[in-house]
Amino acid sequence: MQNDRYLEQLMGMKIKPESLQTALDILKAVPQLQEELDNPSVSGEKKKTIIQKIFPADSRSFLLSLAKDGALQALEELLTEYREKSKEEHTPLECVLEYVTAPDEQQFAGIQRFLEQKYPGRTLSIEQKENPDLGSGFILRAGMEEYDWSHNGRKKLLEEKLKEIDLAGSESLLAEKGIISILKGSLEDVDIESQEIGTVSRVGDGIAYIDGVDHAMYGEILVFENGLRGMVQDIRSDEIGCILFGKDTGISEGTRAVRTGRMAGIPVGDSFIGRVVDALGDPIDGKGPIEASDYRQVEEPAPGITDRKSVDTPLETGILAIDSMFPIGRGQRELIIGDRQTGKTSIATDTILNQKGKNVICIYVAIGQKASTVAKLVHTFEKHGAMDYTIVISATASDPAPLQYIAPYSGTALAEYFMHRGQDVLIVYDDLSKHAVAYRALSLLLERSPGREAYPGDVFYLHSRLLERSSRLSDELGGGSITALPIVETQAGDVSAYIPTNVISITDGQIFLESDLFFAGMRPAVNVGLSVSRVGGAAQTKAMKKASGSIRIDLAQYREMEVFTQFSSDLDDVTKEQLQYGKGLLELLKQPLCEPMSLHEQVITLCAANNRVFLRLRVNEIKQFQRDMLKYIDEQYPELGEEIERMQAIDDILTEKIVAAAKEYKEQVMRRYGRSS
Repeated sequence: MQNDRYLEQLMGMKIKPESLQTALDILKAVPQLQEELDNPSVSGEKKKTIIQKIFPADSRSFLLSLAKDGALQALEELLTEYREKSKEEHTPLECVLEYVTAPDEQQFAGIQRFLEQKYPGRTLSIEQKENPDLGSGFILRAGMEEYDWSHNGRKKLLEEKLKEIDLAGSESLLAEKGIISILKGSLEDVDIESQEIGTVSRVGDGIAYIDGVDHAMYGEILVFENGLRGMVQDIRSDEIGCILFGKDTGISEGTRAVRTGRMAGIPVGDSFIGRVVDALGDPIDGKGPIEASDYRQVEEPAPGITDRKSVDTPLETGILAIDSMFPIGRGQRELIIGDRQTGKTSIATDTILNQKGKNVICIYVAIGQKASTVAKLVHTFEKHGAMDYTIVISATASDPAPLQYIAPYSGTALAEYFMHRGQDVLIVYDDLSKHAVAYRALSLLLERSPGREAYPGDVFYLHSRLLERSSRLSDELGGGSITALPIVETQAGDVSAYIPTNVISITDGQIFLESDLFFAGMRPAVNVGLSVSRVGGAAQTKAMKKASGSIRIDLAQYREMEVFTQFSSDLDDVTKEQLQYGKGLLELLKQPLCEPMSLHEQVITLCAANNRVFLRLRVNEIKQFQRDMLKYIDEQYPELGEEIERMQAIDDILTEKIVAAAKEYKEQVMRRYGRSS
């Protein structure tokens, strides 16, 4: 910014570049001279005397201002920029005027005045061309910028201006916005915004390289002639690399691309709830257009430390194995990791189903999934009434890599819209392995250097800047939250691979699903030893914390004891009971798909288990007994469940009542089986 000020000063002084070059040569030849002139302890009068004695006359005033600021070291860079600017100023600005009807002298003079105001000091070279395809009006191109005053251009400008005002406004407001001038077809009182135009130099594999859009920003949206959109992802000295949000078949060498000045974003609003959209926010469920209430950039900085609040409110998954041992809090990021076909998506699905009636907006982002898989999932949500509070964002395996890359950021932008309104949001990224693969493909096509496993060096930043946006906001900012459940797929259980270790280090814990457990019938196949929640008991209700007790330790003891006793037939009664209790716990933790448990059902189950109610039952009887026992207690002692849900806590008296009710039902069952309890 400081250099810009000096450059502007130079352009106003009209100093010869040769004089500045002479001054620069003197300073390089005598470094002590520059040190003295830059020294703040040397008086301004002495600096002035030195400069007047040694340097060329027309450069003295400028050199003195640099010396006073101690900025003489910037002279070489300023000289380079000054030469380029001077050369540009003396090079005629190539302008092309396309029209249907040739302008008369007065109209042409008006266009000249317009160009002189926009490009003061530039020599103009205006070429005129007839173009009947415009319909009416004209298009003026000045260098790489375009001013569209054709029929379509005026129509577009009118639409944009009308969006800015209340249609019920007065004529003065219409005049203020330039609406009347647009309708009259006049250039007066209308601020015509230029469009920077570039041309495609090469295209292929969903990547287009463009010449001419010199001021394009990283992440900005460009629009091509055929309406296809792209995002700037590579900025070079001579061209711009752009990823395309669609098939590149309609783009070829010479195709025009227009800067929008708008960063990549997605429309947001309450109307998106219950809908299935693509990564750009366009509906793909056949239910018509979606009325958006706002627009959010897909890339936003994460909330700062002072903007956050500690995680202490549970987000219940309805899955007993998780809520009891690895609780998830609102604002937490809990990774779901495991090999393919081990039930990762099922855990996320059950968690979404369990948010019914809990005032949580759910967003499911499908990245690289089969379209049929996404359709089946949406059907499951509709069947259980979950689409009433859920948004599905789909970038399937058949979609281009750029759409798969941008999908999770679009989902997070939607989530932030609700979070900043004080609402709680659950977002599922399924899955980030495929997201990383899509980004790797883009990076290699953009000729970026490959690193470990051919991923680019910034792949860690890819996921960290995404997941850091999930948090719980402070009360001053509304107290909303985004809870993230990223999913990562491993190969043969290798959690030490590149992407899994990256995401593990970013998240607040992981739920590790093991193939061996899954194939052994333990579903969900949660590995108790490798799974962890770094929020832990802070995100549990008092009822769940007390009821879960030592369940994790008991399971670990059972696992260890099972290994040592599998070859032994002579076991004492205590060991036999411990083994039976462990088997019963494992059986209790099995849970069918799409059947999340409520808080009171989980607490009652755990209280009964901790008090050995399930002992003396055969393993294959436990699940049915659990279902029937919960139904019995809900019917005969409904006040127990109501008190747990209301108080979110249990005391010794309530625990005794729960255990008594469970044992009462067990006695009835055992009498029916003809066995003692």
